[in-house]
Amino acid sequence: MSETMMAVCFFLFVMATVGAALLLVRWRTAATIQDGGLQTPQSSGQKGLSASLQESMFVIGELAAGQKPRKDHTRNSLIAAGYRSPAAGTIFYGTKVAVALFCGVVLGWIGLLDHESLSMGFVLSICGMGFGFLLPDRVLDAKVNQRCYQLERALPNALDLMVLGIEAGQSLDSALIETSRELRGLYPELSSEFGQVQVELRAGRSRTEVLYSLGQRTNSMELRKLSTVLIDSDRFGTSLGPALRNHARYLRTRRRHKAQESARKLSVKLVFPVFFLIMPAVFVITLGPAVLTFYEAIGPTLGM
Repeated sequence: MSETMMAVCFFLFVMATVGAALLLVRWRTAATIQDGGLQTPQSSGQKGLSASLQESMFVIGELAAGQKPRKDHTRNSLIAAGYRSPAAGTIFYGTKVAVALFCGVVLGWIGLLDHESLSMGFVLSICGMGFGFLLPDRVLDAKVNQRCYQLERALPNALDLMVLGIEAGQSLDSALIETSRELRGLYPELSSEFGQVQVELRAGRSRTEVLYSLGQRTNSMELRKLSTVLIDSDRFGTSLGPALRNHARYLRTRRRHKAQESARKLSVKLVFPVFFLIMPAVFVITLGPAVLTFYEAIGPTLGM
């Protein structure tokens, strides 16, 4: 069989696989909607391409969801990234499968066009599927770290607002509500977390459980320390004002120390760019004319 026929067969196989997957997704989506079981964040009340895409990712995710421990870990990471919808985990798995198929098809087709070899196309397709399946995990980890940084950056100012409210006579719940309202425009991530605390308190959970959950679901060490301070103050009946003021002072001191540490590391990190990128250019400019003059001077003597 010629290479052209092999490429055509591979293309037809990939198209047939993708078409069968799309038909299966459409059939499962229609069946789920008829049963009234699909409720994604965008599907109720919003029509169009975004809702259809989320529905498709939801169905693909239902087919691709693996073992429950891994799913629970992914669910915790999605909550830490700010995605609290019950369908977020399933949509995420569907996204992983869709990205894997897309990367596999694209790289496989590129391998066939460049190398005209079915084996090379197959290898590139497998590599692309593996890369596409792992890529959403890396993006999710980056979003978790970014949101954790935003939460910790907003924490000292939030503690100052809470101290003002508590020392003015407000309770901890009222101070959290006022702080969440004031931070909504500037620090929406922390405002959302404080709002979630109020929702859970109104739902009937104990304050200790809610504050402990605040530290655990955000994956932030500083919020865990804050939840520990609030739990201890609530348990032992100590004054919250001085405790929160001291904690805010500790956070600002720690941030200043981290900035100083980063500044001290900068000189060491600049050694390699200076040595490998700047110094060669400096040597060429400074020593280049001398080398050429020396070559012209002794070249005729050496017969060069």
